[in-house]
Amino acid sequence: MRIISGTWRSRPLVAPKGDTTRPTADRTRETLFSMLTSRLGTFEGLQVLDLFSGSGALGLEALSRGAAHCVFVEQDRAALSALETNITKLGAKAQCEVRKTSVLTLGPGPKAYDLILMDPPYGTGAGAVALDKLARLGWIASGALISVETSNREETVVNGFSVDTTRDVGKARITLLRPE
Repeated sequence: MRIISGTWRSRPLVAPKGDTTRPTADRTRETLFSMLTSRLGTFEGLQVLDLFSGSGALGLEALSRGAAHCVFVEQDRAALSALETNITKLGAKAQCEVRKTSVLTLGPGPKAYDLILMDPPYGTGAGAVALDKLARLGWIASGALISVETSNREETVVNGFSVDTTRDVGKARITLLRPE
């Protein structure tokens, strides 16, 4: 795993040990960030929320491309260790906040985020549940763009959000959503 583009381009990332976490493949991340770039134009100044963050590859990629700040939410110990190692190796501590908890236990949002990146466990529906909850708790800006990665057999449908596009990449499906 590596950072694909931006300030930290080609810098390697550590993946969590074991098989509890499934890191987003480089090819899938490349496709996702191409899709996001075509819609956002630039990442400059964005406030990013990386949910079910694992190694932090998605949020760190956004920071490498110019996002201002990223909040990472992860509960798995091995993933948290990899995430903190990656943040330290990239010298990104000032731009990052790590919340060591389940996405589903977050309380009211401290502010609304512009870009939400989600890679929940496949086949659980956790992404849709989390989006519904976070929208009610003020985490999602009215003009936000949300990415949810699922298996290519899953659909992401959440009341209050419209599907901008979906794209299958190997075994993964990327769904981009916007608040209605």
